[in-house]
Amino acid sequence: MKKLNYSLPLSIVLIAISVNVKAQDTNTDNHTIGITIPEVALLDIEPSASKNITLAFTAPTEAGQPLVAPSPNTTLWLNYSSVKSIADPTRNVTVKLTAVVPGVDIKVTAAAASGSGGGTRGTPAAQLILSATDQTIISGIGSAYTGDGVNNGHNLTYALNYGSTAGSVASYGDLEAKASVVATVTYTISDN
Repeated sequence: MKKLNYSLPLSIVLIAISVNVKAQDTNTDNHTIGITIPEVALLDIEPSASKNITLAFTAPTEAGQPLVAPSPNTTLWLNYSSVKSIADPTRNVTVKLTAVVPGVDIKVTAAAASGSGGGTRGTPAAQLILSATDQTIISGIGSAYTGDGVNNGHNLTYALNYGSTAGSVASYGDLEAKASVVATVTYTISDN
């Protein structure tokens, strides 16, 4: 049997290495997790396949009577997804109309959010008479989602009135017969 002789410096190095290896493990350990949360601001109108609607006045059948306004349309839903930024804690949805129809008020009302969404969904405004100027229809949206599709989000009700009705900005005297007038309604989600 061979006897090994270690010099004192080599022994100290071996002891230091064994102590260092032993000191690396403890009864706890940790690591970091990097988390990225993107800012989100998306919206759409559902059902997307049939979101263009037609509303038509009916001519009177008796002399001396006015046009008959169409029944309100409640087929469209406003859906959105939002993750707010630190700088802007809430968002709004605005609405505007590209073409004002003389003598006609185009009104829209957004119902309270319903369906499968969650988070801080916004608060709808009262009925608006659409114009070429952006108007806030939903305010106070935080980090939220409405759910996707029909029966999720804010149900939109569109109604037409001719001038001379309560709250009207149009005038019956401005009406002009037209086979079809197309006006585009634009919704925009943005920071406050």
